[in-house]
Amino acid sequence: MNRSYRVYDGPDIIEEGMRDVTWEEVRDMRDYYLKDTDWRFMSDQSPSDEWVDYRTALRDLPQDHADANSACDAWPVMPDE
Repeated sequence: MNRSYRVYDGPDIIEEGMRDVTWEEVRDMRDYYLKDTDWRFMSDQSPSDEWVDYRTALRDLPQDHADANSACDAWPVMPDE
């Protein structure tokens, strides 16, 4: 999840910065990525430790961070296939 933004006027950047996010946005994105990776945890799959750790980090975002912006900034990196 990325909070940075840029505003262009043609090819020129006229503004850039970091936007604030809400807990609802963080949870919606987290839920999307958890659902998108559920297939890796079906009975016929053998997920790696990296995938287990990734999904645990996603689930723990709200409890591990005081505010939504810091949770967004600490977004876990999805493992390689």
